Amino acid sequence: MSDSVYIFLDEAGNLDFSTNGTRYFVLTSVSIRRPFSWFNALDEYKYDCLEAGAGADVFHCSEDNKYVRDRVFGIIGENLDSFRVDSLVVEKRKTGPALREHTRFYPEMLGYLLKYVLPKVMKTNDGGEVDEVTVITDRLPLNKRRRAIEKSIQGAISKMVPTVYNRYRILHHNSGSHYGLQVADYCCWAVFRKWEREDGRYYDVIKPAVRSEFDIFQRGATHYY
Repeated sequence: MSDSVYIFLDEAGNLDFSTNGTRYFVLTSVSIRRPFSWFNALDEYKYDCLEAGAGADVFHCSEDNKYVRDRVFGIIGENLDSFRVDSLVVEKRKTGPALREHTRFYPEMLGYLLKYVLPKVMKTNDGGEVDEVTVITDRLPLNKRRRAIEKSIQGAISKMVPTVYNRYRILHHNSGSHYGLQVADYCCWAVFRKWEREDGRYYDVIKPAVRSEFDIFQRGATHYY
């Protein structure tokens, strides 16, 4: 098995910059090294749900009921030493008009997050470097503009993280294809709820694994743990 790291990405909040939109937009990465042995617990619980009559094929935090949500957070909480969480937080009203264009906003915010995360996760415990980092996002929003956004993402990241550009790849998969994406969804939801609603109940579960929260438009508001 090669020495590799997977970064699973998710976002919370919407891309509506009017007063009808969410106050915050949050991008969260969950970085995990293989093997993913603790995903077996999520797989077992999925079948428990199926046998109990819950037919969902994917864990999705905002849509799961309280009992499912609590159990999934319980599994995540039992494995906090197996991954790290990093979040970039955007207070949307502070976003300049030019940056609000979808082909700029999402790619550049993702670039800023990966600019911080990639150099951190590429180091091994013995001081070396991993062979490769695979970045996986859920299927991108804005289907009609997906190709333009994907191209913009590649351009933004190659510009912001040039020293590691050839040592990672970015893929866009459905969340049901990876438990890592579902864990990222749960963690991102918890961070978003803390900022948007000042509700830290679920955030407190994952807090030991949160390595950084970066409020990108507020100087001095980077929170590292």
